[in-house]
Amino acid sequence: MVDLLKDLEFRGLINQVTDLEGLQKELEKGPITLYCGFDPTADSLHIGHLLTVLTLRRFQLAGNNPIALVGGATGLIGDPSGKKAERTLNETEIVVEWSNSIKRQLSQFLDFEGENKAKVVNNYDWTGNLDVITFLRDVGKNFGVNYMLAKDSVESRIQSGISFTEFSYMILQSNDFLNLYKNENCRLQIGGSDQWGNITAGLELIRKSTDEEAKAYGFTIPLVTKADGTKFGKSEGGAIWLDAEKTSPYEFYQFLINTDDKDVVKFLKYFTFLSPEEIEALAAEVEEAPEKRTAQKRLAEEVTKLVHGEEALQQAIRISEALFSGDIQNLSAAEIKQGFKDVPSYECKQDEISLLDLLVESKISPSKRQAREDISNGAIYINGERTTELDRVVAAEDRIEGQFTIIRRGKKKYYLIKY
Repeated sequence: MVDLLKDLEFRGLINQVTDLEGLQKELEKGPITLYCGFDPTADSLHIGHLLTVLTLRRFQLAGNNPIALVGGATGLIGDPSGKKAERTLNETEIVVEWSNSIKRQLSQFLDFEGENKAKVVNNYDWTGNLDVITFLRDVGKNFGVNYMLAKDSVESRIQSGISFTEFSYMILQSNDFLNLYKNENCRLQIGGSDQWGNITAGLELIRKSTDEEAKAYGFTIPLVTKADGTKFGKSEGGAIWLDAEKTSPYEFYQFLINTDDKDVVKFLKYFTFLSPEEIEALAAEVEEAPEKRTAQKRLAEEVTKLVHGEEALQQAIRISEALFSGDIQNLSAAEIKQGFKDVPSYECKQDEISLLDLLVESKISPSKRQAREDISNGAIYINGERTTELDRVVAAEDRIEGQFTIIRRGKKKYYLIKY
């Protein structure tokens, strides 16, 4: 079996560990139970969450038992870690709905069958009915205010302001670790680098609330940044979501295939399960023939398949190839919806319309004179086919699945005609 910590080190996934040597010995003794928390701050996880999800999966593949914790309770409070201002608190019904959605997403990355099956838990189950007196006496009394003020997540907010609600987040998360330690024999919590303060606070609570021999560990993963120093996971349209309804498989694939040469090897290590030998071979390709973008294609294929499945990957590749070549006649209406989501569109209410009128009405060409010139010069394509006929009529036979006509002006400017 692959040495798990050695593999994590090769992939650059070890940021901080409370006791690396002790954790190594625990892993050598046999399987351990570990957890990572995911607060429902939206109805979907995004690509930034993927690294911690996949790290849980790496631990599971090495024989350990992962627990994915959905923060139904902590999601109602708001984690101050890495935030410059207070979060907007969401209604309970929304957090419940988002929690269920995230639970479904986590289920696709972890194995819930077999010997070391994964579990999904919700911290609302043990926090929701906890009364304030019990919480303050049994949990809160273990935390000194000075200890909490020294944590980065709190200290960074002292000047701008932090409410008691967010200040108490650390205690709630610590109580999660204690609960799982007692009830699930969970010995390790993993999280992003911004969770270090919360994780170590949990270890402190376990130490104070159990016997002196209590053995638990904290492990953080680096924050994913790009070579230019910016945070990974955002595009011009916003976050890259794991939900296909929010970020289509084609958009997801395109985001990854456009990865900078300086980042692609790091992301192959982070987000794929390719062997070190395969990754090193792709790294050599980046050095020797960067123009082929072999590493980017492999990254996009591996991660899109992992998140959306083989069929969605092939669909994303088909759309990409069709847009590159201009041959779009064989795309389905569903594929056109994905690939042309962000291009200018026009709703045509006529069964038949002259091409000249359509170009002007949809503002593809600014005037009839320009439209005539564009057609005569061969700059206009209907569903990928050039047309130079000034009297051309766009009719039902020009619609893909009766829904769309794609008009291209010049090499790159696409327009979507809807019916």
